[in-house]
Amino acid sequence: MGKIIHKVRKIEDLKDMLKQSELEFGEQAAYKFKTEKENEFRIITYKEFASHVNSLGTALMNIGLTNKKIAIIGENRYEWGVAYLAVCCGTGIVVPLDKSLPQNEIESLIIRSGVEAIFFSSKYNEIMDDIRKRNTTDLRYYISMDLQEKEDGIYSQYELIRKGKNLIANGDKKFLEAKIDNEKMSIMLFTSGTTAMSKAVMLSHKNICSNLMDIASVIKLDTKDILLSFLPLHHTFECTVGFLYPIYSGSSIAFCEGIRHIADNIKDYQITAMISVPILFENMYKKVIKAIEKKGLKSKVDSGIKIGNFLQKIGIDLKKKIFKEVHNSLGGKLRLLVSGAAALDPVVEKGFNDLGIKIVQGYGLTETSPVIAAGNDKYTKIGSVR
Repeated sequence: MGKIIHKVRKIEDLKDMLKQSELEFGEQAAYKFKTEKENEFRIITYKEFASHVNSLGTALMNIGLTNKKIAIIGENRYEWGVAYLAVCCGTGIVVPLDKSLPQNEIESLIIRSGVEAIFFSSKYNEIMDDIRKRNTTDLRYYISMDLQEKEDGIYSQYELIRKGKNLIANGDKKFLEAKIDNEKMSIMLFTSGTTAMSKAVMLSHKNICSNLMDIASVIKLDTKDILLSFLPLHHTFECTVGFLYPIYSGSSIAFCEGIRHIADNIKDYQITAMISVPILFENMYKKVIKAIEKKGLKSKVDSGIKIGNFLQKIGIDLKKKIFKEVHNSLGGKLRLLVSGAAALDPVVEKGFNDLGIKIVQGYGLTETSPVIAAGNDKYTKIGSVR
């Protein structure tokens, strides 16, 4: 992915990554959630996150899911991330499923992958109930992300975490001491390609971790960053760059409440970085320019861009001060945008960078975990993915 710009923390596998992050960032926020009180947030620390993953993994092994394939389907949420790492960090093989698929395709992927358990949100209750009644799959364990306790044969993820915590307290170390073969398939993804039927892609811990370290070498995130999780987590782009990389880097993750809430979420959570597709960033930029023109500030902004770019060439970055009003309209903290999945309009790329908000493009494939090339923190070439 090019020259190393930033120091990289070496990790052997995702279990190692989580353990290192717990030790290094323990009491810092891994996740932020809104509460009912305005401007008050619930925080889940790295220590709590690691505990939930370890407890759930222990419980899954305890009920007989060691070395089994386990699916996850649901919207972007905390429970999704806990389930993902609890499966692939010692229990078995994780199979993230596309949350937008119709029931017949979901069922087809469950059958094709041979999963024996599935985590699901309440949105999929009816689908899971129907699949369960017809008994057309290998599924033996249905695990709800929303139930507080086991009900009608459906396991509760929360209850399993509580059970696993007790097991660990009583000396159960099966999950904690589980060895990871970082070259063995631990993640099975389904991706649409040129054929009618989606293809299964097999990834290992080594695949993902090498990608994480490569990304960290050219794009820096740290404990001051808060990312807005918007793209579906079952896509490897969001999973690697928008979930696993923040956990690797000690950043915080906040979940977008929906496309209509993006602007408010950026302000409310004081988002510093986000990953998305070109159309979203292009629409954001259009709104920024429209607001500038409406206030009759275009000539002033154009002059500011010339001054800001000149100063930047000699090592002085005053763009955030020069364009303070623009930055405040985007929450005041937004500094990094990462665009992928399609080509970004060069006008938008140059425009955001001129205004002091770094935007980079990434290119990759599901099969490559996924990033092959990306812009970076030092070298910029508009319209290029390095």
